[in-house]
Amino acid sequence: MWNYKTPGIPDELFERIDKVPITKEEVRTIQISKARLKPRQIVYDVGCGSGSISIEASLQVESNGKVLAIDYDENAIALTRKNAEKFQLTNITTIHGNAKEKILDLEQADAIFIGGTGGDTKEIVELAQNKLKSGGRIVIGIILIETLASVLQILDKLQFESIDITQVTISKSRKTTTGTMMLARNPVTVISATKV
Repeated sequence: MWNYKTPGIPDELFERIDKVPITKEEVRTIQISKARLKPRQIVYDVGCGSGSISIEASLQVESNGKVLAIDYDENAIALTRKNAEKFQLTNITTIHGNAKEKILDLEQADAIFIGGTGGDTKEIVELAQNKLKSGGRIVIGIILIETLASVLQILDKLQFESIDITQVTISKSRKTTTGTMMLARNPVTVISATKV
């Protein structure tokens, strides 16, 4: 299906349904690179949506690694499973429910991605800090300015190191009857950090 080690699977290769978000290909590529994944690692994808981060992470940690994909939306869980099957990946486990409850029962992680959390990002970062191995990486995709401020505050309080903030604004081409135009997508801020 995707015969490359390089992240950046085109969005159109993923199964999609209305009202289940996808982390767009270019933003996903940056998030995957910020996690610094290796084979055999354990990864959480909190707010997995369509599973695009889970799929990309699964390829990076290889079959001897593990991805735990969490979402409160049953449609997102079903879609993540469908995409895992489509890409023939067997190292993704889907977990339906509230991430603030489900994270508590999970094994320690080498990397944690936090995406669509329904406004609970700060609390999820606090819980994730306890589940992240020393030296582990956290990567958070943020759209709202208010979320950005609260996440930076909590990362500082929890004494994460190497905090990096990258804002990504992507424009994609679209053919028109007279030529090609560039359409801007919403900016996304990617915060990454290392647990001491």
